[in-house]
Amino acid sequence: MPQKILVVEDEPTLARLLSYNLSQEGYETKVADHGGDGLQAALQQPFDLIILDIMLPGMNGFEILSKLRQKGNKTPVIILTARNAEEEVVQGLKFGADDYITKPFGVAELLARVSAVLRRTMSEEQVQEKSSGGEKVITAGDLYIYPEKYEVLLNGESIPLRPKEFEVLLYLVQRPGIVVTRDDLMNIVWGFDYIGGQRTVDVHVSSLRKKLEMNQESVQIESIRGVGYKLVTSAGKKA
Repeated sequence: MPQKILVVEDEPTLARLLSYNLSQEGYETKVADHGGDGLQAALQQPFDLIILDIMLPGMNGFEILSKLRQKGNKTPVIILTARNAEEEVVQGLKFGADDYITKPFGVAELLARVSAVLRRTMSEEQVQEKSSGGEKVITAGDLYIYPEKYEVLLNGESIPLRPKEFEVLLYLVQRPGIVVTRDDLMNIVWGFDYIGGQRTVDVHVSSLRKKLEMNQESVQIESIRGVGYKLVTSAGKKA
């Protein structure tokens, strides 16, 4: 089932651009061009993410965000702010926004930020999370990942990973069975301003794959030629 994104934006061209590009990435989108309509839509049905403009007719983005959080709605929100509007960013984050994008922005940046926020807030149906002594543990087959400690256990044995290898693995594990592009990995793990090429991703994935596949086959990173990579567990292969 595709993840659902609510776009609250009153500028028609930008709203169409957002909706089109999100749909091309496989997301299901709904657009509201009025503050009141956006709030009503967010409260009437569940969404995985809300992209919220600040300047809206009827009710501004801050009011919408505040009312959502007051009503216990925890849907992650990315706010759209004007250039050099630091006060908007600060206020939005105080009201409970999860991230922000400054206008004008590129499509690649938008999609990367959407993916990053969804990854951080992924539901338990997509990633099994357990609590052990107050610590967050993410599992995939025989793989146990402790994000707070940058620690990985496979079949009960510690797997020493470099920081970037760990971050690549964490991103793949949180999208089990889904093909992740090299560009996505580059943007999420190394950042938008990284000047290295995709070869950097390939080298880290190759090293990571060797460490994971040593003496076991329960967790593997598969290459999708010309696209990127996906993580597959033995359970996923049987399905």
